[in-house]
Amino acid sequence: MTVLVVGHVVDDLYQGAVPAIVPFLVAERAYGYLAAAGITVAATLLSSVVQPLFGVLTDRRAMPWLVPVGMTVAGAGIGLSGLSDSYLVTWLAIALSGLGVAAYHPEAARLARRVSGGHVGMGWFALGGNVGFALGPVLVTPVVHHGGLGASPVLVVPALIGALFTVAALRGVRGSRTAVARTGRDDWAQFGRLTVVVMARSIVTFGLGTFLALWVGGPVAGEVALVVLFGVGAAGTLLGGVLAERWGRIRVVRVSYAVAVPAVAGIALVPGPAIYVVVAVAALALYVPFSLHTTLGQDYLPNRLGTASGVTLGLAVSVGGLAAPLIGAIAAATSLRWALLSLTVLPVVAWVAARGLSEPSPDRTVASSAEAVAPLPR
Repeated sequence: MTVLVVGHVVDDLYQGAVPAIVPFLVAERAYGYLAAAGITVAATLLSSVVQPLFGVLTDRRAMPWLVPVGMTVAGAGIGLSGLSDSYLVTWLAIALSGLGVAAYHPEAARLARRVSGGHVGMGWFALGGNVGFALGPVLVTPVVHHGGLGASPVLVVPALIGALFTVAALRGVRGSRTAVARTGRDDWAQFGRLTVVVMARSIVTFGLGTFLALWVGGPVAGEVALVVLFGVGAAGTLLGGVLAERWGRIRVVRVSYAVAVPAVAGIALVPGPAIYVVVAVAALALYVPFSLHTTLGQDYLPNRLGTASGVTLGLAVSVGGLAAPLIGAIAAATSLRWALLSLTVLPVVAWVAARGLSEPSPDRTVASSAEAVAPLPR
C-alpha cells in the first residue's frame, strides 16, 4: 500500500506539471492564450476520454503492468514536451503524458482497494494523487527555470524511479481476475448518480484552483489561498475515510456537499482575511468525499472495478479541466465574482444527486481476498 500511495504521488505529479510548464512555453515560444489553452486540453481531453476505456480493459483482464507503464509514459510525455519547437510535437507529447495518466489509474485503484483494508487506506491512496498534483510545479519550476525547456527530459526521472519500485512491489501480488471477490449485480443507476456527483465536484474544484489566486489578488495572497485550498483539502481527503468508518459514506458525502454550497458562495462574498477561513471550509467540504467516491463506485460496480475507478478517478480531474474555459468565459462576460458565484450551482447539483444515493448492499460490496494478496515489500 505504501508503494501504491507513493506511486500515485509520482503519477499525478505529471498532471500538476502541465499547468506549471505552460508559462515557460508561453515565454520561450510566444504561445498565445489559445495555444496555451490547447496544451491543457491535450492533457485533460485525452485522459478523460481514454481513462474509462482502460477501466473496461482491466475489467476483462487484470493488467497490473499498466501501473508502472502508465507512470513511465506519463513522465516520458512531460520529458519530451520541451524538446521540439513544433507546436504539434509539443501537443502530442503532452497528450502522451495524459495517455499514461489514463492507463495508470484504473488498475492502480483496483490494486489499492485490494490491499487497503478499508476506507482509510483508500483515503491515503487518494491523498497521494492530490499531493502529487500539488508537487507538479515544485518539480517543473526549478528544472525549467534553470535549464530551459531543453532540460525537460530531467523531469522523467521520478517516473522511472517510481516505476522500478512499483514493479518490485507488484511481484508480491498475484494478479488474476479472481483476485477480488465479486458477488451480486452491478447497480448502474446508483453509479450514474454518483458520476453526476463526481463531475460536479470536479468542475468546482478545478474552477477554484484556476481562479482563486486571481480573485484573492496579489501574488503572495493568491499563493497563500491556494496553499490553504490544497493543504486543507489534502487533510480532508484523509478525514473522509475516518468519518466514513464512523458515520457511513453516504451521510458523509451528503453533509459535505451541503456544507460546500455556502462555503463556495462565501469565497466570492466574504471580504478581507476571513476569506482564508472560508476557503479552508470549502476545501474540507469538497475533499472529504474524494476517496469515498472511488470506494462507492467500486461497490456499485463490483464486477467492473476498473470501469468504476476510471470514471471516479479519471473524471474527477479531467472534466474540471475541460469546463475551465467556460468558467473563464463567464468571468470575461460578467466579472470574476460572478464566475466564482456560478460555481455554487455545482455543489447544489452534487448534493441533490447524492440525496438519491444509497449505501451498497453487503452482497454488492467488494471484499479483499486474503489468499489473493501476498504481503507487499515494506
